[in-house]
Amino acid sequence: MTVNMKLFYEKHIFFCTNLRKEKEKISCGKHKSQELRNYMKKRVKELGIKKVRVNSSGCLNRCKLGPIVVSYPEGNWYKISSKEDVDLFIDELLIKRKTFKKNLIEN
Repeated sequence: MTVNMKLFYEKHIFFCTNLRKEKEKISCGKHKSQELRNYMKKRVKELGIKKVRVNSSGCLNRCKLGPIVVSYPEGNWYKISSKEDVDLFIDELLIKRKTFKKNLIEN
């Protein structure tokens, strides 16, 4: 049986904010990812963008490429390392509804 359900959120953004205790190991949290996630959430709200959820996530196992963001339902991965990147991500992906190619991580 196939169930056709409408998505509750049109976009669900997961921002890795994992901070490893081991100082020698790379983690997204060491690159101010929590600050960037908070900024993205604030900007989405300020811009009145609806049906989008910006969440923190635990480790996504791609920290060497980070800070890492994954967007669903399309499942694209991005490196977001500055507030400028966040603003461009919001403009391209959430407003213009295009893939944010500048920071897209190829599998």
